[in-house]
Amino acid sequence: MKIASRIIIKGQVQGVGYRYFAQRQADQLGVNGYVKNLYNGDVEVFVEGDKNVVEQFINILKIGPSFGYVDHVEVEELPYENKYTRFSVEF
Repeated sequence: MKIASRIIIKGQVQGVGYRYFAQRQADQLGVNGYVKNLYNGDVEVFVEGDKNVVEQFINILKIGPSFGYVDHVEVEELPYENKYTRFSVEF
């Protein structure tokens, strides 16, 4: 089953390579979507893919890169729309 999720990551997640960490993990797992910094200091991720792979990706996002610190993760499940063909870093 394919799903989509919007994830907000809170903590020390900007300026620590979090977006590129997320992109590498997404590419390795084969999920599509995007990651971007938000103006309030959080990071937003939108991901689409197989349910168990998306859940694995979310668990990796909860850990984050070694230079960052994830304090809280909010996950919102959304309808799968097959909108993305790759995973990208947005600015």
